[in-house]
Amino acid sequence: MAEKTLTKDEQLFLYLVSTFQSSALIAMGKIKNPMTDGFEKNLEPATFYISLLDTVQKRTMWNLSQEEEQFLITAVSDLNMTMIEEKQKLQKDMKAKS
Repeated sequence: MAEKTLTKDEQLFLYLVSTFQSSALIAMGKIKNPMTDGFEKNLEPATFYISLLDTVQKRTMWNLSQEEEQFLITAVSDLNMTMIEEKQKLQKDMKAKS
């Protein structure tokens, strides 16, 4: 099966989603922050980036190519699962400290 060539708009949309996804992963401490060259965890901005992508998903419904839609769905789902894991770790750490 031949790979479909993405339009410029599709490429830009995927880049936009990837940018928010990377920002959320940096905020969750999953990717090194290129500005500080370190790993920091701050779930508040991560939640914000996930909310942005969730809003994009809701507002663009029925207006995306199949590739764009699948990419966005996967990004939001993966980020939500990672956030759940991070919140569970945080709760476990708090219990251990008390």
